[in-house]
Amino acid sequence: MTQMRWDQLLSPRRLHDQRPDNTREIGRTPFHKDHDRIVFSGSFRRLGRKTQVHPLTENDHIHTRLTHSLEVGCVGRSLGMIVGELLHDRLPEWITPADLGVIVQTACLGHDIGNPPFGHAGEYAIRDWFRRGQGSGLLDGLSEAEREDLLTYEGNAQGFRVITQIEYNQFNGGMRLSAATLGTLLKYPWTVRYGGRAGKFGCYQSEQALLKEVAEAVGLLPQGDQRWCRHPLAWLVEAADDICYALLDLEDGLEMGILRYEEVVEILRQIAGEFPPEYEEMQNRQVSQRRRIALLRGAAMERAVNEVGAVFVQHEQALLSGTLKDDLLELCHPDLGWGVQAAKQLARERIFQNERKAKLEIGAYTTLGILLEAFIGAAHELHHTGQSSFKHQRVLALIGENTPLPSWSLYDSYRRMLDFIGGMTDHYAVDLAQEMGGRLRGD
Repeated sequence: MTQMRWDQLLSPRRLHDQRPDNTREIGRTPFHKDHDRIVFSGSFRRLGRKTQVHPLTENDHIHTRLTHSLEVGCVGRSLGMIVGELLHDRLPEWITPADLGVIVQTACLGHDIGNPPFGHAGEYAIRDWFRRGQGSGLLDGLSEAEREDLLTYEGNAQGFRVITQIEYNQFNGGMRLSAATLGTLLKYPWTVRYGGRAGKFGCYQSEQALLKEVAEAVGLLPQGDQRWCRHPLAWLVEAADDICYALLDLEDGLEMGILRYEEVVEILRQIAGEFPPEYEEMQNRQVSQRRRIALLRGAAMERAVNEVGAVFVQHEQALLSGTLKDDLLELCHPDLGWGVQAAKQLARERIFQNERKAKLEIGAYTTLGILLEAFIGAAHELHHTGQSSFKHQRVLALIGENTPLPSWSLYDSYRRMLDFIGGMTDHYAVDLAQEMGGRLRGD
């Protein structure tokens, strides 16, 4: 059976950078450099003003995409280091557990970097806007795959584009991360052709060649045209994300008064396996619910991380052969898996259906509709006529140096507009849409 190899999967080679970067500096490996390039990027910084679950909340305890990504990164680092220690004898001699930890951590930090304003509601709003415009000539002249890209705006694919194209070395390698980190980042290493009903894919048509380059650099196994199996470490990124949003969505729901303390405690206890020894003492001393929940959450995370690390090692051969089908959490002890699924179900039924959240997401549709009408409309006119009305000139002026040229393909022009809109924070998107809608403010 064909298998991937750890020495290739952990390649430090950089995209679009031929300089050797496999030598260690004092204090930093190539993979630590990857981590720093993500953290210091503007796209990562803007996650601090983007929705995780609750749009435009004024409660400072509620997660944003930035705090979520940082927490996922912490869990991912632990998972990577556990696996690095357990598999140390089977890894290349130049890889340490700390290297494996920072590779997974960096991929975790970048896993949401392509999300548009308002989180998943923003993705759906962009998709729906293009679907409503299908009969208007908006998509005429595009290939079938290009149309599907636009009809299925995907934060994962946009994230791959941000990291490999947009940040730092624009359209010349982007962040120029190592092949190992890029491979780990690809949760869905295929194009929209394989997106399925959920529309999950990791690469737009515009980055096809880069996807192929990364897949071949780390030795991912092909599973069809424009499709490869996952990098084994990508399963750890997915597990870290699942652990964090399952547990921390509950905390946010409790903080906002959507969930009851008792129901959150029961799920966390189920995942942790038992109450920590300090829990009863904290209850007797009437310690705040927030601190008691934090204690339980820590115990639940510790158990989940240890079990996922062990399960990864148990299924190493299936991971290397690209044949693993189940999520790592599903392969853990049944009550842990049940607890995570119960947390997700409670979030779906109570948090995601919350009235305030629903109203704000409807507002997100309106906001993004105004922006798409302006920017996509400007790109469409420029492409088809070679010139712009006064209104569209002013719209394109906001893009600056990234304004598309009349000679560009319509698909490339649209992608550049979506880069701008997708990079906006929630607050900037709202302010710009309101000003475009007629609410003028003078300084």
